Amino acid sequence: MFIVEKKLLNLKFKEQNICVLIPTYNNAATLKRVIDGVLEYTDNLLIVNDGSTDATPQILENYTTVKQLHIPENKGKGNALREGFKKAKSLGYTFAITIDSDGQHYPNDLHNFITGIENAANDNVIIVGARNMEQANIPGKSSFGHKFSNFWYWFETGIKLTDTQSGYRLYNLKAVNALNLVTNKFEYEIEIIVKAAWKGVDVFNLPFKVLYVKDERVSHFIPFIYFTRVSIINTYFVILAIFFYKPRQLFRNLKKKGIKRFFLEDFLGQDDSPLKKALSIALGVFIGLSPFWGFHTVIVLFLAVSLNLNKAIAFAFSNVSLPPFIPFVLYASVKVGQFFMGVKNNQSMSEMIDNFEVITHLQTYLIGSFSLAVICAITFGCLGYFILKFFERKPLAITNA
Repeated sequence: MFIVEKKLLNLKFKEQNICVLIPTYNNAATLKRVIDGVLEYTDNLLIVNDGSTDATPQILENYTTVKQLHIPENKGKGNALREGFKKAKSLGYTFAITIDSDGQHYPNDLHNFITGIENAANDNVIIVGARNMEQANIPGKSSFGHKFSNFWYWFETGIKLTDTQSGYRLYNLKAVNALNLVTNKFEYEIEIIVKAAWKGVDVFNLPFKVLYVKDERVSHFIPFIYFTRVSIINTYFVILAIFFYKPRQLFRNLKKKGIKRFFLEDFLGQDDSPLKKALSIALGVFIGLSPFWGFHTVIVLFLAVSLNLNKAIAFAFSNVSLPPFIPFVLYASVKVGQFFMGVKNNQSMSEMIDNFEVITHLQTYLIGSFSLAVICAITFGCLGYFILKFFERKPLAITNA
């Protein structure tokens, strides 16, 4: 970037009250390069030293004009970010861009955040830098964790992000400081974007470059501990989503749109595509034939909402297991299970039901039930798609007289 452009970027940082926040712990090998790289673009810099025991304190002594926050004892990245956000807000900043001190982020990408703010609908945002995880030098554990985290974030918030783990982010300080955040380690970066989304903050990705230098980069990432912590917090968020966030979202949509519009748009999905309706049919059939007796309605409606499918269609087709059909469903499930398990049994349906063979051979029934559910879901889903596609209304062609 040219000198003029760097000066312009520095000016925009000042105009929009943006600081760059660097949380660091024992990254002495790369810290100086990261600090110097950021200082090329802005003087609005805050460094949070999270109890480093290497040469970090000595390195920071050379940056007397840079704002610094020293935490005596290492408490984790989440705590460092929390304390950094509070400090940045007290210094009068509106936004904070966080950049990792291990050297994987490029300071010359800072201008992307400025563009992101300028193009956003409002300033109540969190922008997460999206890394290209298909690069040859990306560690396998990072790529797996990336996909794992993206899925659960979508499940919990309904927002599809291509990267939920990147530490290169822009935060609206007023929004994040208002959140009730309880974690202190790496999982803090998951907690903050989930709770922010639930509070109406606009969370989205922008593409950024990433650098992995194996011999230089010091990572404090321990896969087992990280996935354990993230799994625990995601379990908590899923429970909250099922029993609080999703119902609240439905209620708000109902209140905003009114009963008629809500029923047509959110429940019936009158404008849904044939594919979406076909998938809704498949979901309904699968849940209806599955062995979750007594919970079919709750499960199918929750999944239809979570997967953004047609709730009315999914619910309707889940009723393949209405009381009059239950004996037939049970019998078919056991027969399919016997087929897949290689079990021969010539009992009639009445003999099997009367003698409670379904309970006696529970394993056979469960295997058969799920197998039948999958087979029928695929069959009815495909059939529904082709029928809906055939009868899909197409716009009238305009011809010249």
